[in-house]
Amino acid sequence: MTALTAPLAAIGRPVLAALAAIGRVALFAANVIGHIFRPPFYPREFFHALMQIGWFSLPVVGLTAVFTGGALALQIYSGGARFNAEAVVPSIVAIGMVRELGPVLGGLMVAARVASSIAAEIGTMKVTEQIDALVTLSTNPIKYLAVPRVLAATLAVPVLVAVGDAIGIAGGWLVGVNRLGFNSTTYLQNTVDFLETWDVVSGLWKGAAFGFIVALMGCYHGMNSGRGAQGVGAATKSAVVGASVLILAANYILTELFFSA
Repeated sequence: MTALTAPLAAIGRPVLAALAAIGRVALFAANVIGHIFRPPFYPREFFHALMQIGWFSLPVVGLTAVFTGGALALQIYSGGARFNAEAVVPSIVAIGMVRELGPVLGGLMVAARVASSIAAEIGTMKVTEQIDALVTLSTNPIKYLAVPRVLAATLAVPVLVAVGDAIGIAGGWLVGVNRLGFNSTTYLQNTVDFLETWDVVSGLWKGAAFGFIVALMGCYHGMNSGRGAQGVGAATKSAVVGASVLILAANYILTELFFSA
């Protein structure tokens, strides 16, 4: 390797490695999607995943939403006061929660809780050779482990986002009425008047995409974890980091698409 090609090689190696990783994840996602509508189906695994991802994630999503809505109301009031535009607080809180903060923060909270849990669970199954046992019993691991979790997350996270949106708007209402001196009826009326159906629907579509990403990254890194406790720990970390980064990237892409629409 010459002195001229060495810098190119130093740049090319990580780029090629990143492209290869993207390709592996894309192939895994295509494999999962291809098995969703083909039997056999495992409803017990699906409903178990639905409870773990949806119901048990509700407290952390709700707490995140209520404090986010309250802080958003304070910040918008502080900024709007510079232009005598304090009256925009209810509408901006509602639009900001349902279009952006609700889906993104809800997705990140679910990623922190669910992606790590899925990766650790499946990674431990790989270490203890339970996945090999499934193959021995003629059971497809992707069909049995990945598909129920991905489908459950895709359906559950939009519901979590909808609940988080409502709680976040309620948090802004509480702060607006009790801290900023807004009239309760006027605050709620402004929220309803300025909030459009597409605002809510676009946020729910984002929630579905984020749920798919969270479960996909948890399953992918769990099934590709290294051996031993160190390998499972690395898979768990990679699942959370990968899901968080992809959620933020997907949020921008979807925002661009919805903005154009």
